[in-house]
Amino acid sequence: MVWKHNGVQIKEGRSWTDKNGIKHPSNWMIWSDEDKKGFGLTWEDDVDTSFDNRFYWSKGVERKLADTNEVDEDGKPIIDLITGKQLVTLGLKSKWIDTTKNTANALLSSTDWYVTRKAETSTAIPSDISKYRTDVRTATKTIEDKINNCTKLTEFMALFDAPTDDDGKPTGNAPMYDFPDEV
Repeated sequence: MVWKHNGVQIKEGRSWTDKNGIKHPSNWMIWSDEDKKGFGLTWEDDVDTSFDNRFYWSKGVERKLADTNEVDEDGKPIIDLITGKQLVTLGLKSKWIDTTKNTANALLSSTDWYVTRKAETSTAIPSDISKYRTDVRTATKTIEDKINNCTKLTEFMALFDAPTDDDGKPTGNAPMYDFPDEV
């Protein structure tokens, strides 16, 4: 019995980011059930928790970190009829780099108007906004570098673990979601 967002289990005591890139606090579990549902969470009974579907296809069957060039049973490339190129199944690294870029885009979008205003009227961008935008881009690169540096699934999985104190309470964001607070 767990709360999920877009099919991914949301763990108690850990912050989470929704599909719009909005980061929710680690104390989300104190919200009412109505509020949780309002933020897109769904309750699922009797979930098989023997494997984490973010990292495994099924119990004991790991998802691949790297992209896979698909081949048929004879070892010949499977050609995508639309692109005319070999079909590629994206690995966890590519998927999460894309997710990270989408999160950064969502975070930056609320301050894009400052950039447009500067281009159109030469009005300066406030320093706190410039710093925030730089921090988002820096965080994005840091997260992407951490993803790319993973050579084993266990290393990749560790990117989803928030640091904790001696009592097991979160002391920060999981590396995968370590973006600056919005301004």
